[in-house]
Amino acid sequence: MSAPLSHEEFAAALRGLSHRYWGTHPFHHRMHAGELSERELRIWAANRWYYQRMIPQKDAAIISNCPLPEVRRQWLPRLVYHDGAAPGEGGIERWLRLCEAVGLSREEVLDERHVAPGVRFAVDAYVTFARTKPWVEAVASGLTEMFSGHLMKRRVADMLANYDWINRADLAYFTNRIDAVSGEGQATVDLVLRHCVTREQQDAAIAALSFKCDVLWSILDAIERAAAKE
Repeated sequence: MSAPLSHEEFAAALRGLSHRYWGTHPFHHRMHAGELSERELRIWAANRWYYQRMIPQKDAAIISNCPLPEVRRQWLPRLVYHDGAAPGEGGIERWLRLCEAVGLSREEVLDERHVAPGVRFAVDAYVTFARTKPWVEAVASGLTEMFSGHLMKRRVADMLANYDWINRADLAYFTNRIDAVSGEGQATVDLVLRHCVTREQQDAAIAALSFKCDVLWSILDAIERAAAKE
């Protein structure tokens, strides 16, 4: 059996997957360049909403599988962040407002009529992963947040510059999330480093993050195909 990686080596291996993050996907490049039509933005928003909607269920699965009270307490605020402490609050609500800003009604977003089969399959596979894998592997899969803060900052700037019919207030999901992921990212790295102590656990964590990168890429592949249809 291989010796465990040092914390520095393990963290470097995790961060080394940054090139697999969906920030490099051609659809995102087109979005940031201002090349998407209003229809394409609506398809993107409606499908991304399905991913956002399922994040709290993924996080709840992690909590349900974790026997450590201190970890459950650390993870619980994530559910509240997305679901909100009360109706009309939270990240999911802010995403619905973005959907409305690009021309969708709440009804058509909530009934999921625009969700592509490939998006649904990829997102559901991610939630199943969190429900069935050891809790620390599910936590490690969420380390894509290490790569997301810079992308969110750029998305706000590029959307305001290239899609002048979108207001800054409509991008509240991203502007609120930038600060959140900057803190969560390091806390999650520390959690994974602390609890993955064998080489087998470390390799499983790296594989989990790789799987999540594949999930996100598949989501954009499916969105791109759906947007190409007339």
